[in-house]
This record gives sequence, C-alpha cells and structure tokens, in this order.
Amino acid sequence: MASKNLKIAFIGTGIMGAPIAGHIMDAGYELTVYNRTKEKAADLIERGAAWADSVAEAAKDADVVFTMVGFPTDVEEVYLAGEGLLASAKDGAYLIDLTTSAPELARDIAGAAEVCGKHAFDCPVTGGESGAIAGTLTAILGATERDIEPVREVLETFTSKICCFGGAGKGQAAKLSNQVALASAMVGMADALSFAQQNDLDVEQVREMICSGTGNSGAMQQLAPKAIDGDYKPGFLVEHFLKDLGLALTVAEEKELALPGADTAFTLYDMLDAIGGGRMGTQAITLLYQEEAEAVAAGLDWSLYAAQHENDDECDCGCGHDHGHDHGEDHECCCGGHGHGEDHECCGGHGHGESHECCGGHGHGEGHECHCGHHHEG
Repeated sequence: MASKNLKIAFIGTGIMGAPIAGHIMDAGYELTVYNRTKEKAADLIERGAAWADSVAEAAKDADVVFTMVGFPTDVEEVYLAGEGLLASAKDGAYLIDLTTSAPELARDIAGAAEVCGKHAFDCPVTGGESGAIAGTLTAILGATERDIEPVREVLETFTSKICCFGGAGKGQAAKLSNQVALASAMVGMADALSFAQQNDLDVEQVREMICSGTGNSGAMQQLAPKAIDGDYKPGFLVEHFLKDLGLALTVAEEKELALPGADTAFTLYDMLDAIGGGRMGTQAITLLYQEEAEAVAAGLDWSLYAAQHENDDECDCGCGHDHGHDHGEDHECCCGGHGHGEDHECCGGHGHGESHECCGGHGHGEGHECHCGHHHEG
C-alpha cells in the first residue's frame, strides 16, 4: 500500500498537527485537511492542501486518515459519532490517532474498526512542537511492525523513531509512561531553578551545569531556557499535560499503583490551570515559584484559585475545578474525564476544602509565603 499515490486526510491542525501535516505534504502526498477552526489550517491550504468542511468529507476518499485532537471526548466524537471516521472512511482505510488518549478507548476504536473493515491504530507521539516542526517525533504505536508496514513510509515523513508495542491501546499506555517520567522532570526543573535563584546563583549557569551531569533532562535542556527568559508560549499546553497526567493516574488507580511523582506534578499543574495558566506552555510551572507581580505580569490571577475551590461541592467529578473557563463545550476536567463519585479527591489525592494546602503542604493564609517563593494575600 505504501505509495506516494496514497490520499491522506488530516483531522486537527493545531500546534502539533499543522507541522506534521506539512511534512506529509512535503513528502509528496495528496492531503485533505479538516479542523474545527479553519484559520488554523490556512497555511496548509495556501500550500496546496484541500479543505474539507467536515470529518466525513475529509475521510471519504482517503487511504490513510490521521487525527490529532485535544481530549478523549474529541477522539470519541471524531471516530464513533454518526458521521465519524468509522462510518465515513472507506473500506480498508487506515485510521491513525496521534492524540494522547485513553488506552481503553483506543482498544474500543481498534476493535470497532476491524468489524467495519478498516484498520485503526493508536499512535501518540512525543517530541513536542519543536519535534513536530523538525519532523523528528517519536511515534508510539499500539500495533506490530507488520501491522504498520503499509503506512510506515507515511509515518517516517514526520518521525525519527517508530516504536511498536504490539497491540491496541499499548501505544497510549507507553505514551502515558513517558508523561509520568516528564511530570517528575518538570517538577525537578522548577525546583532546581527556584533553588538556584534563592541562593543568588546565575540560574542559566546552573542550568548548563546540570545539563552536563546526571541531573540532565529534556525539560532542563529544552524548557528551562524558555522559563528563564520568561517565555511561556505553548509548545505543549498545560491543559493537555493535565489531561495526560489525569489519564495516567486513572490507569494507575485501576491497577492500585501509586505514582507520587505524577501526583505532585498533577497538583501543581492543576493549580496553574486554576489561576489562568491552562493555555500556557508547560514551562509556566516555574511561575508558581515566583513573586505575585511576576505571575500577574504573565497573566495569572491567584484569586481565581481561591474562588474556584470555594465551590468544591459543585463539580460532579469532585475536583472543584471550573470546567467552563477558556475550554469550550468539549473541555474535560484534568482528572482525565472520569467521574469519581462523592469520595474522590483529585489533584494528587488532596481535597481542596478550607484547609487545602498546596505547593508542598503549606497553607496559604493571609500574608503566607509558600516554599515556592510566592506571596499569597488571601
């Protein structure tokens, strides 16, 4: 099947999707694109991609359909709705989901696709916006080498490494393992930069030193320089990282597995999201360690946190998170979209009642300085 004559459809041309689709076009494939906001596909259309007005229209003649959307609910809608991919793609089509989503959902879609005479793979990617732009992403597939052979050449247009984990849903589970590792790396990066700053060190010099030793990480190499420069533009959105961590913690809970590093990161990123940082890049976690003036200058508002957590009992999922702000109708909560019942406490297992303690267990009464250096007025 591998041929430049293949017709490709791409659903979801956002921060990651647009450059990936661009690489597919650059390799000579005929491409049709669809995105809920057409403006985000404008560059691709200008370069020669065909525009479709719906998922069904994009998929109807495609041999291979890639999807890269935001949340598991979006994946479910794109694949399983009445005019979704399983209903509209042609027989024999390959449906490849690049979204980080739930392993169980990936298994359901793969099974349903085979019944419909189509082939569906979960294929989340890692490498961030920079990897998408460079075409050096790692593809993480819930499939075998044999399964992907007909589409390998297309995958190679935007990847430098392809990892096959052998079965539906296993690509998602492997990607969530990556996110669990990243979670602790991000907290470690933020802790280290704050520690260096509070000890009157040249923070960039400390970062370079760490990168030369065993404390090195992708977070320290790629994201710490942005944080030091005050650049919080997203290469990977906070709200999407929260989604990923929520999915990982849900799977861990099902398997009775404790993930204290991921729990801590979830708590901090949930706080960052609550104060207006959901659409920032993940390096904005460092703002939780800064003085209030710097956080405000970056667009954050600590009063939002207190206001949201006064209404803990109003959220069906038990997390007290305002799911309406800036996310639109399709937003899932940072718990991964699962209802938790009355006893569930999200954000790393800590309830947010009146005595909630964030940032490592310090209550933020009036005038309190938490360990991250932030002064909370109330």
